[in-house]
Amino acid sequence: MASVTSFIRNTPAASLRAYFDHSGITLPVPVNWEAPEPEVVRPLLRAVDEMDEMAKARVVNDGERVSALADEAGQTAIYSVAQDPGQLDDLQNAHDRALWMFLHDRARFRHAEEVRYTDERRRGRMWDGFIGEPELVPQRDPGAVEAFKAAVRERFQSNNVHVDIFDRIRPTFDGADCALVQATVYREGRPDDFLEFVNGTLDRRPRRPVFEAALTYEPATGVIEVVASDRESREDLVRLFARDLLATEFRQERLPLRQFDLRVLQGPYTFPTDPGDGIESVRVNHLRLMPVDTVGERVTLECMRQATQTIWQMAQDRFGANNPLLGGWVVTQAKLTIRFHPEAGARRGKTLPLTITMPHGCNLKDQTEREQMIGEKYLRRWGILRDV
Repeated sequence: MASVTSFIRNTPAASLRAYFDHSGITLPVPVNWEAPEPEVVRPLLRAVDEMDEMAKARVVNDGERVSALADEAGQTAIYSVAQDPGQLDDLQNAHDRALWMFLHDRARFRHAEEVRYTDERRRGRMWDGFIGEPELVPQRDPGAVEAFKAAVRERFQSNNVHVDIFDRIRPTFDGADCALVQATVYREGRPDDFLEFVNGTLDRRPRRPVFEAALTYEPATGVIEVVASDRESREDLVRLFARDLLATEFRQERLPLRQFDLRVLQGPYTFPTDPGDGIESVRVNHLRLMPVDTVGERVTLECMRQATQTIWQMAQDRFGANNPLLGGWVVTQAKLTIRFHPEAGARRGKTLPLTITMPHGCNLKDQTEREQMIGEKYLRRWGILRDV
């Protein structure tokens, strides 16, 4: 019930009333919608708690979906597909915006969920990127879409395939938005079964799971990106997407890999930043090193927040001529903390912790959209991140 509580406590009462009116769910406890909002929450929570199981399950499911798009990443996804962003700006808060789209534009709400699914997995283990032809116009006529669906059914031996094709944008770290076309593919898997209680007795029930994959095409650059469960299916999906919806040949030319190079951290570094980004300081807290002549040993240097010196000063003071940063060792992992100036009304500034592991590992994908853009901007500027 935690998600329902968050949904009800954070959504304006007028919007909650619109939700229950729209859903047709009868509240077992009277709620005075004209009362001050804090006085609406308690009886409404009690009403949800006293609902029958089917109605309660629906409210829980809807509340979870709305709340999932009420954080920063979810709001970015909503705005990326919104037909009229200005209309969303007029709403009270993030929950209000997510619920409004859930009630008034269910297709775009699902597209926002698909955007979040795609972007959260971007540059991760489920992702691949390829170089294609720029300035193509993806085909959306029923014939082309059906040809693509038929090809997916044949390749994956799926009885049923559903495809959503829609326009969206993606913010970039230089402040501009890039226009994308996304195709989300749902395909039915092979028969499976799962445990379920049937009339109080544990039993196995048959099912056909549904697998989700997503492809994006950026007309300005020709880049095709794909998120899917395994590498082989990713290449096949891009090939079918290029042939049937882009009417072009798939060249199998991959995007350059993002590679991290930590050599700049072998010695003191000042981390230049732009004043407009509000960064107060950048501190290296952790360096893991490996000797150049063996792979079986590691040394870790840590400089905690309370320390008054930098990690390079600490290493020099403690090890002197035997300082591993002076030679014979290479940095294979680093942990940095970017600290921001406090925002108006806040006592403390936010922090962005980054963990970078050679050659391709970084926790940037786990951060918010703004943090990802800031992190990528400066890791590139500092020479830590590059394309190879």
